[in-house]
Amino acid sequence: MPLSQPCRKTSLRKRCFVVAKQQKTRFYIFGRCIAMLLCWHDHAISD
Repeated sequence: MPLSQPCRKTSLRKRCFVVAKQQKTRFYIFGRCIAMLLCWHDHAISD
């Protein structure tokens, strides 16, 4: 049993790292989309 405990901590830490990286990526993409929409709105040519 003592051998499985460090593996569990490592896998939990790894899983948390992966989730944090995914969230960071989502926020980056979301921010870029918002910036693109704002710039497109500012520079839109009115007919």
